[in-house]
Amino acid sequence: MKNYFLKHLLLLLFAALLTSCEVFGPGQGIFTSSSPHEQYERSLKAANLDETALGSQWIAASERSLRDSLLITLPYRESGYFPAQSPLAVGYRIQAERGDVLSIEVSVQGRATGDTTGRNQTKVFVDVFELDDQRKPSRVLSAKADTTGLRWEVKRSRTHLIRVQPELLRSGRYTLSVTREPLLAFPVEGRNSKQISSFWGANRDGGRRSHEGVDIFASRGTPALAAIDGFVSRVGTNGLGGNVIFLSDQSHGLNLYYAHLDSFNVTSGKRVKLGDTLGFVGNTGNARTTGPHLHFGIYQSGGRGAIDPLPFIRLGLGEPKQKLPDADELGDTARVVTNTRLRLTPENKSETVESLDRNQVVLVLGGSGGWLRVRTPGETEGYLPASAVRDIGPSIRKAKLAPATPIYDEAFPDAAVYQVLNESAVLTVLGTSGDFELVELDKAGTKGWIRKE
Repeated sequence: MKNYFLKHLLLLLFAALLTSCEVFGPGQGIFTSSSPHEQYERSLKAANLDETALGSQWIAASERSLRDSLLITLPYRESGYFPAQSPLAVGYRIQAERGDVLSIEVSVQGRATGDTTGRNQTKVFVDVFELDDQRKPSRVLSAKADTTGLRWEVKRSRTHLIRVQPELLRSGRYTLSVTREPLLAFPVEGRNSKQISSFWGANRDGGRRSHEGVDIFASRGTPALAAIDGFVSRVGTNGLGGNVIFLSDQSHGLNLYYAHLDSFNVTSGKRVKLGDTLGFVGNTGNARTTGPHLHFGIYQSGGRGAIDPLPFIRLGLGEPKQKLPDADELGDTARVVTNTRLRLTPENKSETVESLDRNQVVLVLGGSGGWLRVRTPGETEGYLPASAVRDIGPSIRKAKLAPATPIYDEAFPDAAVYQVLNESAVLTVLGTSGDFELVELDKAGTKGWIRKE
């Protein structure tokens, strides 16, 4: 509940935080190996703000977002809202493979509590983590303190988690965009990953070995291209590959293998640029009985063996096209219009997080592609179809309350009592949550919770 005392408490805390950041924030050379988020958390603790309700909630929200993240499919974008009076962090999980290059951009519109000038804009921390088999996170990289964009090469095929969190006492709307593209260019002129006909792991020689690459069919003589800047470490022949070229990509620790070439266009030791012609597609070696194609493989430097080249060259999926909700929907309290299921991802077949009854009250925190990301009064987050949610608006019913009825500030048995009615009253019921109902207390729209009769 917003009130005079909360507003002034927020202003006091914000002043203390600014003081602590001047001493302990970035640029002081104290936490050079820490991320901006970690530096900021330390500044909260140094100013003893972690002992306040809002400070401890900010830290708890940060930790919870690493456990209770939501699964998204790329390319993806979502608009969301950060409420200043209720610290929030959002975690998004994505399945990433080595060879992917991921890009994140977060645009923010908002300001600090108490700032009437509009100059003190909301800042957010953007961090990326890898999750191990037990879903334990380890930080991969973070956006710099003055930026909200990241672009990085995925080093290991694992689930990655993106955490977005604003500074304490910041409110505002944001839009997150996440895209994927391949690390390498496609190695055959005029073709793309749709022309790959045989993939990694396929049986060869009656199952005695497996395919350590991909086959890209093209007309004889089609240029085989350098997929990245590098130098030609070997040009020669072997029994399986026929005419082969190895292109060394030292910047990423990779050796690119081009096999079954009809002829060469480079010599050993030559340094080449992205897109240069290395040779021409053919069917030499053990491909004599098949049509012309390039066998393209990737071997790790240091004798660590072959890896699947597909993620390195498959088509990027372009910019995200999900429709975003209207800005005035974000940050509003709403209610569910029918019995429905809160889902882990914005998809109908997604795992159910929680079942919600008709008239359940939710807070709209974000949205993407006809789905809204909401939080229940019980702090559960997930996605609902936008069609299942409406404005809190019209009443469900009227409740006649006796004098001394307690009005709670949250829908919990041990919640604080916001006020006690001095006399009997008939109040508008706007929604429910468990054993509680949300009521409107006055014409100004002040709201509180009562126990169901």
